[in-house]
Amino acid sequence: MAVIVCSTPTKPPPAGAPVKGLLPLIAPSLVLVLFFAIPMGMMIGISFQSQAEGSPTLASYSRFFSNDLVLAGLARTVVMSGLVALCVTVLAYPLAYYLARATSRWRTVIFALAIAPELAGVVLRTYGWLIILEDRGFINSALMWTGLITEPLPLSKNLFGVVVGLTHVILPFGVLSLLTSLQGINPSLEKSAQILGASRLAVIRHIILPLSVPGIVSSFLIGFTMAASAYATPALLGGAGFKVMATMVYEQVLFYLDWPFAAVMANVLLILMLAAGFVGSRLESRLHQKLHL
Repeated sequence: MAVIVCSTPTKPPPAGAPVKGLLPLIAPSLVLVLFFAIPMGMMIGISFQSQAEGSPTLASYSRFFSNDLVLAGLARTVVMSGLVALCVTVLAYPLAYYLARATSRWRTVIFALAIAPELAGVVLRTYGWLIILEDRGFINSALMWTGLITEPLPLSKNLFGVVVGLTHVILPFGVLSLLTSLQGINPSLEKSAQILGASRLAVIRHIILPLSVPGIVSSFLIGFTMAASAYATPALLGGAGFKVMATMVYEQVLFYLDWPFAAVMANVLLILMLAAGFVGSRLESRLHQKLHL
C-alpha cells in the first residue's frame, strides 16, 4: 500500500533577513577594526620604515635576526612563557577539578580565594613577591635566621623569580578556563566507571583527563600568551639583566626612540603568539581524533 506523505510547504525567508541577522555584528566589527586592525596595520607599516631613509626597507628585520642579544631575548621569552603556562595549568587543574565537583559551602570560599588576586593590580602583586623573594626578603631572612643557609638564595632577579610571579598573576585565568571544561563533563561517567571497578586514578587517567583536553589546551595557551606579553613582572622580578621581548620593545620606544625596530619586535612577538595558538589548536584536534572524542 502506497503511503502518501503530506508536507507543509515551508515559507521562504523574508527578504532582508540575513542583513538583520548581521546587525549585531556591526558594532563589535567596528571596534575590532578601529582598535585592532588599524593599529596593527600601522605597526606593520612602521616596521618597514627607516629612521634615515624614507623608502620602505627590510633593514629593521635584518637587524633583528642578526642581533644575538635580541634573539637571546626571544628565546628567553619562549622559555619563560612555556614554563609559566606549564606551571599555571598544573597548579590550576586540581583546584578547578575541586571547584567543579565540590558541593560544600567551602566551594564558594575557595573560588573567591582563587579569583581574589585579580582584585589587586599586577604591579602590587609583583612587589609582594619581590618582598618575599629578594635577597633580604622573607624567605632568605627566615632561612638565614634559622641557620639553614649562610648566604641568600638567588630567588629573584632571574628566571625563577619571574616564573613564580607570573604564575601567581595568571593562575586565576587558568582556573576559570579549566573550570569551564571540567564542569562540562558529566559526573555520572565517573560514578559508572567506579561502580564497574575502576580505581580513582584510572578514572582520572582514562575519563577526566581525555575529556578535559580542550580546557588544558586553553589554559596553556592563555598562560603562554599572557606571559609572553607581560611587562611589569619580568621588569621588576627579573631585574635589569633579564630581558624579554616586552621589556625590549619598551626600551626601544622610550629610551632609543627607534620605532621601526620596536615594531619589528612587536610583530615577531605577535607571530609567536599566533603560532602558539595554531599549534595548540592542531594539537587539540589531533588529541580529539586519537582519543575518539
